Amino acid sequence: MEITDASALPTYEGPEDYFTGDVRIDGLFDPQGEARAAAASVTFEPGSRTAWHTHPLGQRLIVTSGCGLVQREGGEIKQIRAGDVVWFPPGEKHWHGATPDKAMSHIAIQEEQDGEAVTWLDHVTDEEYPDSDS
Repeated sequence: MEITDASALPTYEGPEDYFTGDVRIDGLFDPQGEARAAAASVTFEPGSRTAWHTHPLGQRLIVTSGCGLVQREGGEIKQIRAGDVVWFPPGEKHWHGATPDKAMSHIAIQEEQDGEAVTWLDHVTDEEYPDSDS
């Protein structure tokens, strides 16, 4: 058994290459041994979001607070709230983040394949992102 002291895990800002707006990332765990899963708690301030991206083995989001938005390529933007769980299948191009007017936090869980867990793509443009929560 291993218990990780949460105070030993740093908080860092979401890099501008992959995020728009104010985003904080708190790593929860990385793959160990034969395991491939990693997780982080991610907080998006209002209007903040990821760039478009994919995951080789998919990604699961567990919304822990607030209200957010998710979209897969070619699909409509969906609103997500605390308690919702989102699954993006392997290779599905998508983005996620806060609504324009409310912050959102989620736990993101994804597995690595050949040492990679995500492929980052273009930023979500202001035209692609809604200008209100409605």
